[in-house]
Amino acid sequence: MSSSSQFVQTRVEHGVGEILLDRPTALNALDIGMIRDMHDTLMAWRDDDAVHTVLVRSAIPKAFCAGGDIRAVREAGLGGDTEAVWGYFSEEYRLDQLIADYPKPYVAVIDGVAMGGGLGISVHGAFRVVTERAVLAMPETAIGFIPDVGASHFLSNLPGSIGMYLGLTGTRLTAADAVELGLATHYVPSLELDDFIADLLAEDIDTALANHMRLPPAGAILDRRERIDAVFSADTVGGMLDRLVDEKGDDDGWAAETLAALVKHSPWSMSVTAELIRQGSGSTLEHCLGRELRVAVKMSRCPDFAEGIRAVLVDKDHAPTWDPATLSGVDPEAVREVFSTPI
Repeated sequence: MSSSSQFVQTRVEHGVGEILLDRPTALNALDIGMIRDMHDTLMAWRDDDAVHTVLVRSAIPKAFCAGGDIRAVREAGLGGDTEAVWGYFSEEYRLDQLIADYPKPYVAVIDGVAMGGGLGISVHGAFRVVTERAVLAMPETAIGFIPDVGASHFLSNLPGSIGMYLGLTGTRLTAADAVELGLATHYVPSLELDDFIADLLAEDIDTALANHMRLPPAGAILDRRERIDAVFSADTVGGMLDRLVDEKGDDDGWAAETLAALVKHSPWSMSVTAELIRQGSGSTLEHCLGRELRVAVKMSRCPDFAEGIRAVLVDKDHAPTWDPATLSGVDPEAVREVFSTPI
């Protein structure tokens, strides 16, 4: 059985249902059609005895999935179409929850960039296979948005304050980092991917992993765990920046580099993100996605969202004008209202 749409191709071979993402001009950014195609396909395969395993991978070498189609969300927001914004995020998060609850082995092969929505369709699955070319990140605060797709769940469950660090800075993780943190489950070198998939088709996921799983090189992020915790455990984002200033005398330049990155990001988004990750701690994925949906729709109406996407993805001048311009201008009560008031 096989089928295809514009950007999602599917087939079933030897009991493995394959979903191939193929939108090269947008690095497989998920538009609403791709989200619906994936959801409908997974629903059809869920109760199909002819499918015992699901494999999700990319048709392009550079990226697994660069995120959601936030340009389209921006256009809908600028046009005042709240219903379209709500519809996009609700369907995307519905897909993420389906993946998390999927009763059959769900195998995502991350060979290239996976950001934002790309983590939503991978991290929640049972098997997350990375190669040495994998790069994982949640970079939303740089575009005036929040880490969503269940990020407030998986980031808040990382050791110490690492999730807060990743959510605020958008730091890119290597494959080794992802395995160490548990965001990825297995490491397979890119040269063995074809053989890994052949074994998956001929045998099963356990055999394929046993034949091709390798130890990744050492990651770097846990080496900084103590310093990350010391900085990102502060009660406020402003307090985190103050601690980074105090840390700037370090030998390797990590504090200065981190501070330089944060001062470029939206103060409003970082303030909301910090609260979102705090509230995610102890919440189920379902509750996190529900909370993120309400917050995401509100954030899409804020000036920083349109401005951040303009600066990074539309005009590409990388010179956004944030409102407010500094953390001192963020009203804590306005942040609380994001979480307490209806859409």
